[in-house]
Amino acid sequence: MIRRSLNDKESDIFTQCLQLQMDPNQQPRTDAFQVGQRVHFAGQPRRVGTVKYVGPVEGYSGIWVGVDWDADGEGKHDGSHNGVSYFNARGPKTASFARPHNLSSGVSLLEALEARYRTTSTKEEEDEMYVLSARNQKVSIELVGKDKIQDKLSRYEELTSGSLSYLGVSLPGSPDHVSSTLPNLKELDLTGNLLARWEDVGIICEGLPALEALNLSNNALSPDITLVPQLSGIRVLVLNHAGVIWKQVEVLKDSLPHLEELHLMGNNLREITPVSSTSVQGFNSLRLLNLENNCIATWDEIIKLSQLRSLEQLLLNNNDLSRLWYPDSATPCEGSNNAYETLEESFNPFNSLRCLLLGGNNIEDLESVDSLNSFPNLTDIRLSENPVADLGECGVPRFVFIARLAKVEIFNGSEVSPRERKDSEIRYVRLVMSKSHGSPEEINRLHPRFTELKKIHGIEDERPSIGSSGPQKMSSGLISISLKCVGASMGEKPTLAKKLPATTTVGKLKNLCESFFKLKSVKPLLFLQEEGSPLPTLLEDDMASLIELGVGNGSTILVDEFS
Repeated sequence: MIRRSLNDKESDIFTQCLQLQMDPNQQPRTDAFQVGQRVHFAGQPRRVGTVKYVGPVEGYSGIWVGVDWDADGEGKHDGSHNGVSYFNARGPKTASFARPHNLSSGVSLLEALEARYRTTSTKEEEDEMYVLSARNQKVSIELVGKDKIQDKLSRYEELTSGSLSYLGVSLPGSPDHVSSTLPNLKELDLTGNLLARWEDVGIICEGLPALEALNLSNNALSPDITLVPQLSGIRVLVLNHAGVIWKQVEVLKDSLPHLEELHLMGNNLREITPVSSTSVQGFNSLRLLNLENNCIATWDEIIKLSQLRSLEQLLLNNNDLSRLWYPDSATPCEGSNNAYETLEESFNPFNSLRCLLLGGNNIEDLESVDSLNSFPNLTDIRLSENPVADLGECGVPRFVFIARLAKVEIFNGSEVSPRERKDSEIRYVRLVMSKSHGSPEEINRLHPRFTELKKIHGIEDERPSIGSSGPQKMSSGLISISLKCVGASMGEKPTLAKKLPATTTVGKLKNLCESFFKLKSVKPLLFLQEEGSPLPTLLEDDMASLIELGVGNGSTILVDEFS
């Protein structure tokens, strides 16, 4: 979609458009605004709020409108003034009182369209467009193609994508007039306007027969849908930061038969509430569901989405999830009569899901990570910014995730190459064999892919030299690594290739680096540079051995310095 901010010129035109609707000599009507109405400050369509009070204010004459602004810090108080409480605001500095003539209840869709696209430059504005020559003289600038672009944008019948964000749209206008003006519009961005009634959304869609993508983010839409809008042509619906609850989604479901993408970021969603069963039904065309930046804390809520047959991408970044599992016949289901409820046998749960983004949650156990292998077609996974991936909080490095996740092709946004997979799996087996001393059953319980990976890579339990021919041998023999100086005060030094015992500790390697590179008065820091990782991993445990950290043949160690 087209995304442009409202510039000063557009704001002036927008203000003029509003002034046409009012007589400056007319006294403001007390019924011009109602409690619950969405408004913005006159001439400032980005300063949006909700009317909470209309009436007198003690100590002042006339009628005042109390507004609770959407943005924190936009107000002066909490709805109280001089010790008198007029309404309860969201926060201590989100509310203020304004005269009615300083507020706007908005404009129609087509009025906003005029303000955004049908503009001409004044002579004063064109005179301000210049550069200074070598002799410090003004040289006028002519924008090549400006007239052609403005002419094209002003031919509304040719527009296929439009952005009317933060223009104070509150009214749909006549559907027939909208339809004749914008017959080919396919994408419409109405972010940050004053729309509150779903009925008005339906009228807008009725007047835009070609519309496929609609962005209603940052509109405070009513939680009650009295008249279900007809949105049959919509394929992409964006409702980020719109105060939407899942109950509304269920009500809208039947009017969105062709919906492919649904974005619900930042709505403080805590639960998924299907209407007629324990799992969400319908949405047969839905391929992408974005639930990022919400407050979902239990995986039970996500299980309710497992029967969405076409769902390919599920975005759950920045929620409060701490555990996850793959549902089966023994999966707990909240709200059911029994402690367990059998899912439909004719359809594997999450059967079409190929992308699951879980960054920024509270996942800390590897059992949850291992359960991702049970999802039939899952190949794109994000687990960054979880405790399980935080090396400073006993998390594990990238190569461990790749080894444990058999089907992952994209991890944390980076492609997993065949070479990285092979190296990661061999390093992982080496790590497990060096640290595990329990029974085979216990090792396989903690590391479900361990035996499988040993067979895949021909790794035997014996511990002769790594360099021997035939099947790979796990050993504490020599490994080949590259040491590369990156410290600012170390100067340019060639990368060194060294063979070291796999049992060499980080502390010992630091001492060796001081000798290898003749470092004086420099305390080295060591980082493991891994393929596919955006940042190298700090090796901070001086007592840990290279084999315990998964350092293998061909690894690169970066030698930095304490700053």
